[in-house]
Amino acid sequence: MNTNASSRHDVVIVGGGHNGLVAAAYLAQAGLRVLVLERLPQVGGAAVSTRAFAGVDASLSRYSYLVSLLPHRVVRELGLRLDLRRRRIASYTPTVRDGKPTGLLVDAADPGRTGESFRALTGDGREWRAWQSFYRTTGRLAERVFPTLTEPLPSKAGLRKRVADDAAWESFFERPLGEAIERTFADDLVRGVVLTDALIGTFTHAHDPSLLQNRCFLYHVIGNGTGDWDVPVGGMGAVTGALAEAALAAGAEIRTDCEVTAVATDGVGEAEVTYRHRGEEERAVGRRVLVNAAPAVLERLLGEEPGPAPEGAQLKVNMVLRRLPRLRDGAADPREAFAGTFHIAEGYRQLAAAHAEAAAGRIPSAPPSEIYCHTLTDPSILGPEALRQGLQTLTLFGLHMPARLFADPAAKERALAASLAQLDQVLAEPIADCLAEDADGRPCLEAKTPLDLEREVGLPGGHIFHRDLSFPFSADAAEDAAAESPAARWGVATAHPTILLCGAGAVRGGGVSGIPGHNAAQAVLAESAR
Repeated sequence: MNTNASSRHDVVIVGGGHNGLVAAAYLAQAGLRVLVLERLPQVGGAAVSTRAFAGVDASLSRYSYLVSLLPHRVVRELGLRLDLRRRRIASYTPTVRDGKPTGLLVDAADPGRTGESFRALTGDGREWRAWQSFYRTTGRLAERVFPTLTEPLPSKAGLRKRVADDAAWESFFERPLGEAIERTFADDLVRGVVLTDALIGTFTHAHDPSLLQNRCFLYHVIGNGTGDWDVPVGGMGAVTGALAEAALAAGAEIRTDCEVTAVATDGVGEAEVTYRHRGEEERAVGRRVLVNAAPAVLERLLGEEPGPAPEGAQLKVNMVLRRLPRLRDGAADPREAFAGTFHIAEGYRQLAAAHAEAAAGRIPSAPPSEIYCHTLTDPSILGPEALRQGLQTLTLFGLHMPARLFADPAAKERALAASLAQLDQVLAEPIADCLAEDADGRPCLEAKTPLDLEREVGLPGGHIFHRDLSFPFSADAAEDAAAESPAARWGVATAHPTILLCGAGAVRGGGVSGIPGHNAAQAVLAESAR
């Protein structure tokens, strides 16, 4: 290892996404010399806001949209100036029953209204009672599991003891989620609405024996002990802006336009990072290097043999509208329906059929997706003229769109057309008629495949979680972890003692959470105290 580096630090952080900024803020607050290196001209990674359409003053959360997993304690401890706004409407799911357009509305603030919607859809109160019971159980899980995410990693037995509910443990940690859904619910649409949380960015199905769907579902229902998904006022850029401000105020150094090209370690005392900045090669040495990038990226930087390639499985579509579209369900108010999560083609059987088609290498004929409108909850992302014009934003997240489907460049347009066609089926007017136009007269609509995410924000295979999510416990069955390194105890270890993961690929990673950044910082501080 070349130790004639241009700079020396206590910690060098590779990647200025939100997790890297969380780690930087904690470590700098503790008095450590911290350097953050970011490849792009700005920090934030995939949690950024962008004016995506020329001449349209709308700051879109381009790659990630909502916040659930960012712990309140991290916000408090870092002194973040951040406003996360609760959505009154949890979801609306349009459908057709007896030849008539209708839908299921889940009003988070009015259980009575939600119950009436269930009864109108299903004919009696059975599904509503089942829904209440099911989510009371996930609520108890959330209360017991979420606090452990910012504690040293529990063993499997230790977490099961914290859950203290053998039936819930069996349903959510041991058996395929589809069994619990089918045992609890009878209505196909209700089953599908529940299952969607197990499929976000994850190519799997209800009965996957690997339990990948269970892991994805768990992280989507435990955020801050409630599972609520909130709108960041000002967009995702406000989240990373507040984190960057906290890191800089604590004394961290942040350098952008710095592409890391290699990481090396002596295996004991320090590690070296090589990077390019303005055409020049530079080096930085740290006692610890924290990698806020996917494990597959770390393998490449270390020059190691790559493991299995991660694969993302989503189509992201950003839109700016002149007005919200009217719905075929005339009883539904578009301002309510689009304010929460708007489910499209997400019945239980529809989800299974789409997965089967994608697994066979075909773009689903009826792609499932979900939409929400940021501006109904937070219009601050619009400039004065956009507000005057009454513009609205829509973001569509398409499921069962694995990267393998997009080897053909024409596949992106086919996937987009098929997804918008499914949306149009539940609208009283084509979505194209509602799109605003940019300064050049083009519709304000853009689509991002997994391959686009890999190219633009460095996510291998476009995997938004960096790799498959893990259960939030140690794979080591031992109860006594005293002999483990701090990095292992906090779930951020790599094969190299001087290099830690601080991104979504760590244990308990995924989502806009800051949890891996917090945990990597705690591991470094624990090592420093030894």
